[in-house]
Amino acid sequence: MSRFKVYLAALASVAGPTLADPATECGGASQVEIGACVSDTLARVDASVEIMFGFAKGAAQELDEVTGRASALPALEAGQTAWTAYRDSHCDYVGAMFGGGSGTGIGIESCRIELGRERERELRRYVQ
Repeated sequence: MSRFKVYLAALASVAGPTLADPATECGGASQVEIGACVSDTLARVDASVEIMFGFAKGAAQELDEVTGRASALPALEAGQTAWTAYRDSHCDYVGAMFGGGSGTGIGIESCRIELGRERERELRRYVQ
């Protein structure tokens, strides 16, 4: 699991603040600057979710092999599919609440960042 520890150390060094709204974390003087920053942050969060999902898949596969059952991996994969659908639908709703304004894209990506950070933490809980 040394790759996992390396990942956590790397994540801790680049994660940045998580208490503020992602758009607020970005600062910036214009929507263009904020939008670029939020897009970059979303790419890093999505990559973190994928990495942690990979670790979780490995742990689930190992458990299925040890127990002789095929239940953990399919459950994890179903959960990830459901989470992705929820994230997309919920963040589309968040975007719709901007009423077509110029901050809609930033709002949608900020929503995806927040939910992605939560998902990454949830997946991490089940990786030993």
